Amino acid sequence: MNVGDVEMTALNQPSLGIDVYDFRAVMRRHAATVTVVTAPGNPPVGFTATSFTSVSLHPQLVSFCLDSASSSWPTLRNAEHVAIHILASGQQAVASTFATSHIDRFTAHGRWRPGPYGLPVLEGTLAVLICAVVEHVTAGDHVIVLSRPVSADHHEGEPLLYCMGSYTTVAR
Repeated sequence: MNVGDVEMTALNQPSLGIDVYDFRAVMRRHAATVTVVTAPGNPPVGFTATSFTSVSLHPQLVSFCLDSASSSWPTLRNAEHVAIHILASGQQAVASTFATSHIDRFTAHGRWRPGPYGLPVLEGTLAVLICAVVEHVTAGDHVIVLSRPVSADHHEGEPLLYCMGSYTTVAR
C-alpha cells in the first residue's frame, strides 16, 4: 500500500490501522535516544525507554511512555518524581541491564546514588533531568507520562541511539 492509498472497510470507512508487521518495520527505522527512567520505591524501579521527547517549552514538559503491563508501572504510577537519564555512547550495557526483566537492575548496574526526592540517580550518563510527574495519559497498551523538569545536569559527549534493533551513535 502506498502513502495516500487508504484501505476501506466494508462500511466504506478508512481502516483503523496498518499491519502490525509494517508498523514495527517502520518504527525500527526511527532512531531514538536511549534513556533510563528511575523512580523511588521499595525497591526502586528503573527501565530503558526510547520514547522520551520534549513536549513543550512554555511550560517546560517532557514525556516518556511505559507499557501498562510493565513490572515498573505499579511503582511509577504512584511516583511524584522521576529521573530521566540520557545515556552516552558506550553505555549499551546500562541500556541492556535496565531493559532486562526479573533482575535487580540497580545491583546489576552498581553505579548509582540516592538523589533528590529519593530518586536513584545513575552515574556517568550524558544528562539527567529530575522531573515532577504532571499527568498520566492512557494510550493503547501504554501510558504516556508527562513530567515537568525541576533540575538538570548534563555533560559533553554523544548520545546512545537505538535503531534497526541495535545500539548506535551519531556519526559526525
